Amino acid sequence: RQRRPRHRRQAARAHQGAVPHPLLRRLLPELAGVVAVEVTGGPEVPFHPGRQDKPEPPPEGRLPDATQGSDHLRQVFSTQMGLSDQDIVALSGGHTLGRCHKERSGFEGAWTANPLIFDNSYFTELLSGEKEGLLQLPTDKTLLTDPAFRPLVDKYAADEDAFFADYAEAHLKLSELGFGEAVEGCC
Repeated sequence: RQRRPRHRRQAARAHQGAVPHPLLRRLLPELAGVVAVEVTGGPEVPFHPGRQDKPEPPPEGRLPDATQGSDHLRQVFSTQMGLSDQDIVALSGGHTLGRCHKERSGFEGAWTANPLIFDNSYFTELLSGEKEGLLQLPTDKTLLTDPAFRPLVDKYAADEDAFFADYAEAHLKLSELGFGEAVEGCC
């Protein structure tokens, strides 16, 4: 049996049973998302650490049902979260990264040919119609049929800079739901 260097053993012991500070449990996933967007070619999304939770947390189960249409998207994002139609479409463009996993969502596949690059290809793929091997959920397709969403899809497909600017703004709004003002001198 090979022994680990002493500093690794000490670090492992220190980590065992350690529960991260509550602030870190909330902020690390958010920071990871911001960094992921940036390092894959996307816009710089503002990140504001040090915020305090609001007295009442946002309700659970706020993600939309992917089998629904535009009324449902507005119920979840506008009515429950206070986001605009522009925010809904811009955030949908975040599907340019990653993929669905059947065991988690019931759906399988990526939305774009290169799901490791943040760009406007989600919108160009959406406009080009269904393609074998690429995913288009009902909530994606409704962006094409809704009269308020469609012009934004067209705009973002034609102008990546406009998409990046609106996405960064919408991502920030979404990430700040459930938080109060920043704590002075924190983080």
